[in-house]
Amino acid sequence: MASKLYVGIDVGGTSMKVGVCDEGGTLLHTFEGPTENDKGSERIMENMAMYARLVVEQMSGSWDDVQGVGVGVPGFLDIPNGVLISSPNLVLKNAPLKAYLTEKLDKEVRVNNDANVAALGEAWGGAGRGVSDCVMYTLGTGVGGGIIINDRLVVGHNAAAGELGHIAIVSDLEAIQCGCGKKGCLETVSSATGIIRMAKDAVARGDHTSLGAVENIAAKDVFDAAKAGDEAAARIVNRAAYYLGKSMSVVAVVVNPQRFIIGGGVSKAGDYLFNQIREVFFQYTPEGASKGVEIVPAELGNNAGVVGAAGLILRS
Repeated sequence: MASKLYVGIDVGGTSMKVGVCDEGGTLLHTFEGPTENDKGSERIMENMAMYARLVVEQMSGSWDDVQGVGVGVPGFLDIPNGVLISSPNLVLKNAPLKAYLTEKLDKEVRVNNDANVAALGEAWGGAGRGVSDCVMYTLGTGVGGGIIINDRLVVGHNAAAGELGHIAIVSDLEAIQCGCGKKGCLETVSSATGIIRMAKDAVARGDHTSLGAVENIAAKDVFDAAKAGDEAAARIVNRAAYYLGKSMSVVAVVVNPQRFIIGGGVSKAGDYLFNQIREVFFQYTPEGASKGVEIVPAELGNNAGVVGAAGLILRS
């Protein structure tokens, strides 16, 4: 049994996943239970505390060996004080998570947003193992991310560091408005939502594409069509990869990570996508910022959040 244990809580609107890691970031045990969002703020916080103790008990661990508890949660946070101000998926509002859990668990508690926590999980216990400087992109409904420098999560003045999807990278003539209210964000072309939008636009224009026969187009449909030789689909994937690679070139000359990690559903397209991203990245990035840099897929999948939450105690 590990002598030092770290507990992570990954809070979702429907369920919360809780896990125990050792000091090297290896996930030892997990438990998943209902969030019970419909039963109010107090019940959600009670469940966090209960599940944290339960997951250690299930692995026959000692609570005395727990060095601290980290929480990853979606929403707007006062990170230093561990207060969840509001969340799109939870009834929690102005919730003093850090203070509540510190009192209930008698351990150090740290709280951060779910995107940062997932990035930290990959850096600590996944595809970022062995490097001290890495940046993670999460390609899903939107484009999220996180930045780890000198083994520490970078949060920033307003906790907005790592909002990679809102790098204004798309040229003005191609730019459309993003959900954030600005135009030209990476998220508008390189997220699953952006890829689907471009596919629907191609069908509506009358482009010669097999996607016209697909009901409810998903990003996977676009990648599958592109791999099968559909030129319109290939152009869409190329555009998504182009702006991803170009955004990485911007990040590289600012923080100079050794490794870029790409996760989320879109990343499952594999080398077909990754090779295009790498080509653009090395084309646009000066050698001083690109030499030795790797662009790799994430490894932890749905466990990234719980591992990263546990890692907040050591690496934030």
